[in-house]
Amino acid sequence: MIGDSDLATEMSLEEIRTLAQGDLRAVDAVIRARLKSAVPLVDQVAEHIIAGGGKRLRPLLVVLAARACGYSGNGHIDAAAFIEFIHTATLLHDDVVDGSALRRGRHTANQVFGNPASVLVGDFVYSRAFQMMAALASQPVMEIMAEATNVIAEGEVLQLMNAHDPHTTEQRYLEVIYRKTAKLFEAGAEVAAVLSGSTPHVRQELAAYGRHLGTAYQLVDDVLDYRSNPKERGKNLGDDLAEGKPTLPLIHALRHGSEQQRATIREAIQRGGVTQLEPVITAIESTGGLEYAARLAREHAARAKSALASLPPSAYRDGLTALAVFSVEHTV
Repeated sequence: MIGDSDLATEMSLEEIRTLAQGDLRAVDAVIRARLKSAVPLVDQVAEHIIAGGGKRLRPLLVVLAARACGYSGNGHIDAAAFIEFIHTATLLHDDVVDGSALRRGRHTANQVFGNPASVLVGDFVYSRAFQMMAALASQPVMEIMAEATNVIAEGEVLQLMNAHDPHTTEQRYLEVIYRKTAKLFEAGAEVAAVLSGSTPHVRQELAAYGRHLGTAYQLVDDVLDYRSNPKERGKNLGDDLAEGKPTLPLIHALRHGSEQQRATIREAIQRGGVTQLEPVITAIESTGGLEYAARLAREHAARAKSALASLPPSAYRDGLTALAVFSVEHTV
């Protein structure tokens, strides 16, 4: 396995996880322990979140990156956990803003416990993450994460501004997914490099890896909103359209569709809902919108893999390479 990039590209997600299974078990234990609260409702919402599972790609990225840099300490375990906490907090808030009822095939926390509880527990999870960051006593880590959470918050507002706006450009869309999704991947990889005492060049390259990986991941997610099986994905087809989100497949179709198709898509974005989902999907498919977004995702995955060249050959580097491949090839 060591240094074998051909084998790395063929690894499944479970095989990638196996490389860091001890670390991932430790991360899960920390997540459970640090989500505990003396307030019963916080515990109930936290247990609902944990039971929801998820791929835990961000913690996996952190532990693989740290090990690929030769790190032998334990700080990366807490780092992986607080990265997941930041992600969890944004999901709790997102589901309230979007009025979402399903996530990963289960009722969302706001659906079960109500919007106020979801928002307030989201705040608890955010603050717990920063307690854990402070405990690492690393100024560079605090700076990376403080910037990341600020950028993510701005991304949420930008997405709100883009909602129901059929004039959203590809550039504005890409800015949103960088801020909302890719920035946290970038921060996790960079924190791993910092904890490992890596050179500035390796730190910069790992940050680039995370940024491109996160971008590819979100592009694929936006493709799957119009292509996937809802039972497998745990979300309804056309959820983004229902919320009036102009994602890249829609933006591409608006550029290249017929006048009738463009009018249909504009109206669907402005109104939200899925009453026109079928003609919208037809327009996206006929203009190659899904293929365009998937191709861009593969380009970002390739750039993520290229950024790993500064790391020494190892099974962990292979795992990072395979993670980039998995982010697009396993789902598009």
